[in-house]
Amino acid sequence: MTKKKKPPVVILGGSSNALAVARTLGKRGIDIYLAVMERNCATFTRYAKKVYPIHDKKKIAENWRDLLLSGQHAYLHGSVVFPCNDDALEFIANHRKELQTHYILDESDPEFVLNMLNKRRTLELSEKIGIPYPKFAAIESREDIEKIDKDIQFPLIVKPQHSHLFQKAFNGEKLFFVNNWDELHQRLAQVLENDLKVILNEMIPGPDTQLASYYTYIDKNDNLLFHFTKKVIRRFPKNNGQGCYHATEWNPEVAEVGLRFFKGAGLRGLGNVEFKKDLRDGQWKIIECNARFTAAHEQLIRCGMDTSLIVYNHLVGLPVPKIDTFQENVTLWFPRRDYLAYKELKQLGELSFGGWLKSIAKPQVLPHFRFLDPMPTISPFIDSVKNRLFG
Repeated sequence: MTKKKKPPVVILGGSSNALAVARTLGKRGIDIYLAVMERNCATFTRYAKKVYPIHDKKKIAENWRDLLLSGQHAYLHGSVVFPCNDDALEFIANHRKELQTHYILDESDPEFVLNMLNKRRTLELSEKIGIPYPKFAAIESREDIEKIDKDIQFPLIVKPQHSHLFQKAFNGEKLFFVNNWDELHQRLAQVLENDLKVILNEMIPGPDTQLASYYTYIDKNDNLLFHFTKKVIRRFPKNNGQGCYHATEWNPEVAEVGLRFFKGAGLRGLGNVEFKKDLRDGQWKIIECNARFTAAHEQLIRCGMDTSLIVYNHLVGLPVPKIDTFQENVTLWFPRRDYLAYKELKQLGELSFGGWLKSIAKPQVLPHFRFLDPMPTISPFIDSVKNRLFG
């Protein structure tokens, strides 16, 4: 008897996370189709059966609509569709009824997904549920600027309500830090000129080591497929940028407040929520929520918590791995970015070269490089060198 082939997977968007999902499922004989931005690391993996490169980020939804809903690629019907960035979450939420006639989707609720894409709505839900959150004020018009409390404390974070729209407008920037009224008015003017909505967030004091995340999946019957928490060791830039050194660590406090948030907000499907511990009152305060696989996904796989396999098997009706524990202190290291973090912290007198070397002197999980799949590291490096040499 011929063994039934497993349903393919179509990955929409993402980079490091898309690569990690493609590798872990592709090596299990699952056909992987990637619809991501051209020449990012994921496009070079040997585990992709076919890549549909996207050339213009502003037309990303249009590309996915043509790929999945035009009828021109019927061979993709029956695939599991995994979103790996915010544009993909929005696309699936907006086209869910059409997509689910031909594809296998997770059990996410479109309203929940769209709420989590809106940072203002996330904080409002947190307030309603009783989850600690940083002080904030919504800025959506010039009238809102006039209402800003004159006694506010700087520095402040100008955070987008919709990160993916903000990044398109400001060349990938995730947020703005402002230190005085002049900077604040300048940044808000730029935001409103681009027809964007933002929130003013208080900056929770304390080092990046106070950041931690909780992951889970809640199915339609309210069953939880897994629990996972991790922490941040360093980010670049400090207190602002992307994580460059992460460690797995089970934190029951973070898991408790994370699950309480998801239960109160009505999560169905995959959820990741990030918190920062406020050293002023000892509370874990919500930072953001993602209903998808995150940039640190390779770390989850390598510590024994392969959530992409768990979710895939659940959706296609295969036996779901029961994983109750994972290896702690598995570190995910972005070498170049972490070196820049070290240089910044050295200038601030917070980290010596010896201290940095000691912190990384252990086996590391690298987000991209694999001996058996080297091109996701080599090809972007060659592209970077060419760009620097020839502009």
